[in-house]
Amino acid sequence: MYVIAGLGNPKKEYDNTRHNIGFAVIDMFAKRHGIRVNEYKHKGLIGKGFVGSEKVILVKPLTYMNLSGECIREVLDYYKVDPKEKLIVVHDDISLEPGTIRIRKKGSAGGHNGLKNIILHLGHDIFQRVKIGVGGKPEGYDLADYVLGHFSGQEKKRMEQVAEQVCDAVEVMMREGPDMAMNRFNGAGKT
Repeated sequence: MYVIAGLGNPKKEYDNTRHNIGFAVIDMFAKRHGIRVNEYKHKGLIGKGFVGSEKVILVKPLTYMNLSGECIREVLDYYKVDPKEKLIVVHDDISLEPGTIRIRKKGSAGGHNGLKNIILHLGHDIFQRVKIGVGGKPEGYDLADYVLGHFSGQEKKRMEQVAEQVCDAVEVMMREGPDMAMNRFNGAGKT
């Protein structure tokens, strides 16, 4: 059983923002596999289903980004899932060019508060993650304003294409392992 968590913030005002690309991927992945992510449980929205013969739990933490680890820890404990093997976290990354995909098996939070909180609650940084580049903040912008900013029409269309690639990457991670997914998808999505 895999737990696939997309990071973001609840409430409509955060839809289509850079910080919510993880939620967007979960929505797309759920639609692709006929999974309804509509059960409020463990401080998040949960959806249960299958990808092929593999059971999956899709998670959208509703704790706000900076407390994402609270929800994810509860889900992992409840379903008895080993995060080192069966957790995949999808999130935005300002250090990558917009649309760039980078898959990792472990690593620091890199300044991402959602990841910091997950690492805090797990007690380690060994879990699979898919980073989606949203680009660095323009000069003169406040970081929070930038990541909570909405995609422009053109950016939104591009990110929908990248989200499809991320769904493909997650399927490869589950089926063939993270190394194969890294070989195929790291650096993908660059314009």
